Amino acid sequence: MKLVINIPCYNEEKTLSAVLAEIPKKIPGIKTIEVQIVDDGSTDRTSEIAASYGCKIISHKKNLGLGRAFKSGVEAALESGADIFVNTDADNQYPSSYIPDLIAPVMTSSVDIVIGNRVPWKVEHFSPLKKTLQWFGNLIVRNLIGTDIPDTVSGFRAYSRESLLRLNVTTKFSYVLDTIVQAVKMDLTVSSVPIRTNPPTRKSRLFKNIFQHMWKSGTSLVRLLIIYRPFQFFGVLAVASFVPALAIAIRFLVFFFLGIGKGNVQSLLFAVVLVIISGLFLVSAILAFLVGMNRKLNEEILYYEKKRTFLPSSQLKNRKI
Repeated sequence: MKLVINIPCYNEEKTLSAVLAEIPKKIPGIKTIEVQIVDDGSTDRTSEIAASYGCKIISHKKNLGLGRAFKSGVEAALESGADIFVNTDADNQYPSSYIPDLIAPVMTSSVDIVIGNRVPWKVEHFSPLKKTLQWFGNLIVRNLIGTDIPDTVSGFRAYSRESLLRLNVTTKFSYVLDTIVQAVKMDLTVSSVPIRTNPPTRKSRLFKNIFQHMWKSGTSLVRLLIIYRPFQFFGVLAVASFVPALAIAIRFLVFFFLGIGKGNVQSLLFAVVLVIISGLFLVSAILAFLVGMNRKLNEEILYYEKKRTFLPSSQLKNRKI
């Protein structure tokens, strides 16, 4: 069984050595451990340090973002025949000593994706505001996408080869929400293991502050909801437009039959506008649903194309669907 450990990097010369030094050299049940870094347009000694540790290096000519770096890492791992894929950060946030615990459920084929649960509301170096926002954000995400994973934005994850073939990264910002929403919709099994985190070594490069992170994550989640749950998303907007329209229309009719409806025509016009808006949202839900059906067919085609591209012919013949 082959394990590929993937580390997206952007100017990580200060911390990369600490991350690479802690990666386990041997894990029971794993025949080959390959470490690869995705140099996402670094201008420092990141690639040089990785090469000194014997890492495989995938280079981007310019900085493309974490989502693209993750996608490049996945493709490289599949090409090299990875059975299990672990993604970790180059800032040494996640202790590499947890990798055996992270991959254990995947090795038994009982789970497709395992996420390292930082228990963010208990992390000592998180501020009270960040702990509260992390807890609240995770609660919203879990309820919206229908999962019980406690730390939905943790980047320390293990993936089975089957899950890599199924998932398709569609964002540049961050793959964490993208892949977990897809996993739930594709009926992949997802679990978590508790981990601790190391003290921060630098500020995040994905966002300037927690509020920017909330905005980017929120807009990403809305986009994913439109793609994967269009009826629920547009349905809520349609109802939110129709209910006040109905209330305004009833109010107008009551005043009209009581003989005091003069001068309230503008209310009726406003109600008509809201009904039209509600209808547009409903049409959008139907169109998005039809587009979603076509997307599912394309995902299935892409899945089989990936299998033909990345799996040896001997495995294709015996592969169970």
